[in-house]
Amino acid sequence: MELHAEMSPFDGVNYFFDRAAEMNGLSDSARRVLSTPKREVRVEVPLRRDDGDLYVFVGYRVQHDNSRGPYKGGIRYHPTADLDEVRALASLMTWKTAVADVPFGGAKGGIEVDVSDFSKRELEQLTRRYTRGIAEIIGPTTDIPAPDMSTDAQVMAWLLDEYEELKNHNPAVVTGKPIALGGSPGREAATGTGCLIVLDELMRDRGREPDATTVAIQGFGNVGRWAAIEAAGRGYRVVALSDIGGAIHRDDGLDVQAVIAQVDETGSVAGFPGADEIDAGGILELDVDVLIPAAIGGVIDHQNADRVRASIIVEGANNPTTPVADASLAERGVTVIPDILANAGGVTVSYFEWVQNIQRFRWTEARVLEELGNVLTTAYRQVAAISDERDCSLRLAAFSLGVGRVTEASRLRGSL
Repeated sequence: MELHAEMSPFDGVNYFFDRAAEMNGLSDSARRVLSTPKREVRVEVPLRRDDGDLYVFVGYRVQHDNSRGPYKGGIRYHPTADLDEVRALASLMTWKTAVADVPFGGAKGGIEVDVSDFSKRELEQLTRRYTRGIAEIIGPTTDIPAPDMSTDAQVMAWLLDEYEELKNHNPAVVTGKPIALGGSPGREAATGTGCLIVLDELMRDRGREPDATTVAIQGFGNVGRWAAIEAAGRGYRVVALSDIGGAIHRDDGLDVQAVIAQVDETGSVAGFPGADEIDAGGILELDVDVLIPAAIGGVIDHQNADRVRASIIVEGANNPTTPVADASLAERGVTVIPDILANAGGVTVSYFEWVQNIQRFRWTEARVLEELGNVLTTAYRQVAAISDERDCSLRLAAFSLGVGRVTEASRLRGSL
């Protein structure tokens, strides 16, 4: 596949897949099988809003590959959640679960909708309608949803309840639930925490200390917030944070807990006392050691990649760097810990939650965090070893590892 700036999200993911497939010696027929989603479902989601008007939104569930286990992937509510984006994210989940070596395949769901002004009732009804549309293709041993952009534990609780109304009681059908409904301790923090686990490993490899390392985090939702908490707790100097309301910067470091308290009160990091206000997009271009894009996809592209000054990028968001930007960063020697490794903490603890639901036995948070550290440290070490051996980027090494594991499972099943 030829590299160009206008690639769609799915083409962008398949660009990296093709490079890994070539590296692994896959035939053209094997590439076609492994890159093509197994199932794509489109559902209409009617919703009567509080003003009395009836709207119809479009939702999707894409099941990419299940050769290594049940389909697994989040559900997002966002205006960009069209079929191509959901396909791309489902594909990324296939390779991500394989890199983490958890026994799942890859899927993703989404509704093309802006829920920023939705009431709680509207959000609940939207979720229940969407659940009815996909209920026949999800289940605890077939496809297990989870939270993603603009969805959370409460949304998963509604999804669980609607599914159980239609089918039967089984909390293992969805992860990222409230703990009171069978959720796992540590699941909320898992994605952001995982970013710091793998960053710590990279820093050890390079003989660098956290307290001499500056960090900027774009996005202050669930992933960005927990990445900031973990970064500060591990001794990194968090100097910049941003959200939809603005961005702040302070050279000698921000008090992360104080910023969180303000966000909980006002809804934004903007106006935090003692910090400089900066352009929200400019946070990507700050002169820092580590940049963690933890918002939406495609934020580092061909237009701004040459202005990114961080020497290390940890991809907390899914697909935040386009292929053209990735090539530009590689040429300049920027190290990128790719999303299919960096943010695999979420699906890893989702796996732990699923196991706990099946066992009907709850783990302690200490055990969850210990197991999370073991899984991600092992994954990082395996990816780093491939990167060193093959003299390639961490992204290509991660894709090579994931594609190799899915290929092996598919061949053993007779699919290839």
